[in-house]
Amino acid sequence: MTNINFSFNKKITIALILWHGISFNAFGHDGEDHGGSVTLAPGLPECQILAAARLFDGINFPQDNMAVLIEGDKIKRIGTLTELSGSCANQINLGDATILPGFIESHAHITFQSVNKNAVLEHGVTTVQDTGGPLQAKEGGDGKLRLLSVGPIIQAPGGYPLNVFGGGDGGYDKIGIPVASTTEADKVVTDLIAGGATAIKMALEPGGETGAPWMQPHDGPVPETPWPILSQDIATAIVAKAHALGKRVLVHAGENTGFERALNAGVDEFAHIPCGEIREDLLQRAVDQGVTFVTTIDTLAACVNTATGKGIHSNTMSLASKGAKFIYGSEIGHDNVPWGINGEELHMILHLTSGESIDFTDVVNVIKAATSKAGEHLGLAPLGTLVAGAPADVIAVKGNPFQKFKLLEYPQLVISGGRTIVNKFINQSSPASIECFLTWAEGKYPELLSPAGQTTVVSSLYSYRYYPATQVYAGISSADNHVYFMKQADGLLRSEGPLVNWLPVSGCQ
Repeated sequence: MTNINFSFNKKITIALILWHGISFNAFGHDGEDHGGSVTLAPGLPECQILAAARLFDGINFPQDNMAVLIEGDKIKRIGTLTELSGSCANQINLGDATILPGFIESHAHITFQSVNKNAVLEHGVTTVQDTGGPLQAKEGGDGKLRLLSVGPIIQAPGGYPLNVFGGGDGGYDKIGIPVASTTEADKVVTDLIAGGATAIKMALEPGGETGAPWMQPHDGPVPETPWPILSQDIATAIVAKAHALGKRVLVHAGENTGFERALNAGVDEFAHIPCGEIREDLLQRAVDQGVTFVTTIDTLAACVNTATGKGIHSNTMSLASKGAKFIYGSEIGHDNVPWGINGEELHMILHLTSGESIDFTDVVNVIKAATSKAGEHLGLAPLGTLVAGAPADVIAVKGNPFQKFKLLEYPQLVISGGRTIVNKFINQSSPASIECFLTWAEGKYPELLSPAGQTTVVSSLYSYRYYPATQVYAGISSADNHVYFMKQADGLLRSEGPLVNWLPVSGCQ
């Protein structure tokens, strides 16, 4: 943080101060302030109603002209605006828009790839399963990205992923952790779950698949294949221990040897649809065993054997014809996919899983794979829905995303746990909104903002008030529409989050 000495007797150039603070502080750690404790907190609005031309609750077909009532951090109910309007005065009609549950990304590498969690959340993904990287406890869901860590991938010594990504000995703070015996496997699984892992992931990847990202050079040349993989005994022990502790097991397996070994072990989930061509009997067995497949088709689109034309696309179509269970995953953190909802992934799921013709049920099922079906598979239902009691994770887009998936990449509204992160349906930085908010804040925080009734100064991109009794600045930046707070004594600029998150609480929406 930058320390600044203020002259009490003349106006400061607040624009420059705020600009330096924003450039080096507010955005330096995903928008978090690490220079001191946050003094202000918006809390949650007691209630809010969102109405739109369409609403998808994550379960049923989209319904026309519906609204959702949110109380605190939970969904209370859905109904028509007429039915709900008497329950809450804080209402926004979004017009020709579609309200949906926040999306769930079931395969990402947020921590390992240092992906900006705020960017992911702002682009409509409210929950992420982080499938390979440093172990950390579950976090978010309260105005921040809900992150479910599986920790490092359990692997064979000398094998994948450490042989391709990072090398070294691995560990709980790396992308991989090697085990060489069932005893070691038992301990690692126990430690991972004790450390907050919401599931366990192992690698059964000998390498060699055409077009696979792991077959491309990274920090060095690709190691010669086949790579060592976990034995059947160790793989089975990993699954048995995880299940005994109540956790699912994911597997990275891209070809027949690892795929069959994973089925023998009793895994719950394939973290990718396999890259190499898989035998039909093994695909059928996977379906019969009820294993779930995370898609990541866009990420692995190059996985096609040029000699046979077989690979991820043929595997997907075959699995779909057999009745396989799919959930959406785009592998956020991969070079070629967006940090948010991936419209191309949704498009590929639709065309590869719908059979010879596509009907509206197929379209709805694709969105379910990223909402209710994903929440159910993660064991967090009703997450991913807009039913009573579900977390208030809500997004909205202008237009109809059931006609054009691409719209979902640019949500105009994002709410996480009842807290508004993005709302482009209202002019949040209008002079009236700013005046209303600052006046409300004076009444809410008189010990900080005193004396009340100070004049709002507009300087460059910023609107602010200075409170001489408490020697405090409070203002809003039009660069990011965040509320900023600064004590003259320490000169530390603190972002108190988006103004749009404060408006429903202050009654200025």
